[in-house]
Amino acid sequence: MNRKIARNIAIVSVVFILTFSIMLVTNYFQVKNFNPLQAEVIETLKQINDENSGNTQLQEQIRQLDLMARRAYFVRTDHLMTGVYILMGMLIVFIAATRYYFRKTKDIPDKEIDPIDEWAEKTQARKYLNWLAGSVATGALAFAFLSSPYLKSGKEKEKDELIVETVQPEEEYNENTSFGELPADTVRSAEEIPVAGNTVAAVAAGDTVVAVAKPEVPKVTHNSFRGNNSGAVTAAKNIPTRWDLSTGENITWKSEIPRQGYNSPVINGNKIFITGADEQARELYCYDLNTGALLWQLAAENIAGSPAQMPKTTEDTGLAAPTVTTNGKQVAAIFATGDLLCADMDGKRLWAKNLGVPANHYGYASSLLSFGNMLIVQYDNSDSPRLFALDMANGAERWSKTRIDKITWSSPIITYVDKKPQLILMGNPNITSYNPTNGEQNWAVKFLSGEVASSPCSSAGLVFGASEYASLIAVDAANGEKLWEASDYLPEVSSPAATEDNVYVATSYGVIACYNAKSGELKTFHETDTEFYSSPVIAEGKIYLFSNSGKAFIYSANSELTPVNSFETGERTFATPAFTDSRMIVRSENRLYCVQKPQS
Repeated sequence: MNRKIARNIAIVSVVFILTFSIMLVTNYFQVKNFNPLQAEVIETLKQINDENSGNTQLQEQIRQLDLMARRAYFVRTDHLMTGVYILMGMLIVFIAATRYYFRKTKDIPDKEIDPIDEWAEKTQARKYLNWLAGSVATGALAFAFLSSPYLKSGKEKEKDELIVETVQPEEEYNENTSFGELPADTVRSAEEIPVAGNTVAAVAAGDTVVAVAKPEVPKVTHNSFRGNNSGAVTAAKNIPTRWDLSTGENITWKSEIPRQGYNSPVINGNKIFITGADEQARELYCYDLNTGALLWQLAAENIAGSPAQMPKTTEDTGLAAPTVTTNGKQVAAIFATGDLLCADMDGKRLWAKNLGVPANHYGYASSLLSFGNMLIVQYDNSDSPRLFALDMANGAERWSKTRIDKITWSSPIITYVDKKPQLILMGNPNITSYNPTNGEQNWAVKFLSGEVASSPCSSAGLVFGASEYASLIAVDAANGEKLWEASDYLPEVSSPAATEDNVYVATSYGVIACYNAKSGELKTFHETDTEFYSSPVIAEGKIYLFSNSGKAFIYSANSELTPVNSFETGERTFATPAFTDSRMIVRSENRLYCVQKPQS
């Protein structure tokens, strides 16, 4: 390539740079003052939507128009980014061409030469040309990124997110989707459709405009086994005390589960997480809270150290007994193979590792627990029991402690004493408190024996632990002092729940008992002639509990254990339910279902 060709390439590339720079700057000024989030429009559309909530045909048209608008939105974004890439590419070409052009510059000979060459070589242009082009391109790139939706904060992106809820959420949009029977003159173009706040689209039908708002995100989370911090008490309200799977009474949806597991559901936002496993695969599942649709599934595969042959487990434990945990940014799952898997909320695998196949004659069952950005793992087994914390974002170890306790199937909890967190573990023979930030031990109380599967609970500064063939004790969490001990009725698998006044226990031989939390006095008990593996959870002053046969028991959380309702669901249930705003999610032996009062 001679210098003249290099010069021509540089001229063409700088023209491209100027053209695309002008386009990107113009785009910025066109969109910077555009604000689709107009409060008056939002309120008007919400009101009209409420007044026409039964018009499913219009809602279907809205959904289709929304999807068209969504496509146009992302096409515009793609075009913007394409312009950025072209601009950057042309800048590189320009710099390369000018560097080649000037690389052998000599004194200009005393003869007539091309005027452009003379200008380039005799002036200061060759010194500043690259800087000028680079500055123009950099400025244009800045304007491009300022106008890009990718730079919005998470909150703004959530507000602008284009989502529509319809009576048929499972139906997918495609190029051939029809606009149905709406007259042509009632359908406006995507450019005419206002998009405001949580409202995705509007359609004019005569003088009527209908808007559909995206589902609200529940405020109450249930991030681990038995709820946040595994506390067995939820802030959820307005949970039905009666439902019927056969008639659909107070049942919003029912969904099949691909693979078996005894772990319990967890809820964060509009997503539900569980796991399932068999000889062929170990998988993490995410379901939609509003529809029960399976949003994604992620297999625990291609993990270094993972065993080729599945460990032997008993039928009532299996390969997927531990409940997952989430902090709202990541979700982690563990299986009886020792495979630990972590994903983001959209199902993208972040990291995975094998902890070593746990030496466990029933199968590993301790549930995971999240504490801020840390993942807490109780890995008690007969070889090398230990407790450790990992960074949920990348799997890096934060701290690790060797345990002296024997193999257990219990799960950890977090409690707060004087606003300071304590990590409480059941073991054999100790119930132990650790500092969750660094793993340092606070105290330990020796009282347990046998095969410990029940998890602890806490309330009002007291920690309670119980296990069959041992006892039920209360410990002052501030100093590790044992306050009282009882042994009337003890759980085998089910974990206790507590309020400030009472502690509730469900046994494997069908007794539900209430103890005074401050004295240990047995207040009352009910014999149910059934078996409990599921744990009680307290919601709005009521205890919700499932027997293995699937019978639901609901009691008032008082000293008398006043019965509220009890009935057969018809589906065997071993997992503990999860709760959020006005909803309870139940995992039965083969499926997941949502209990919720009909929306008015």
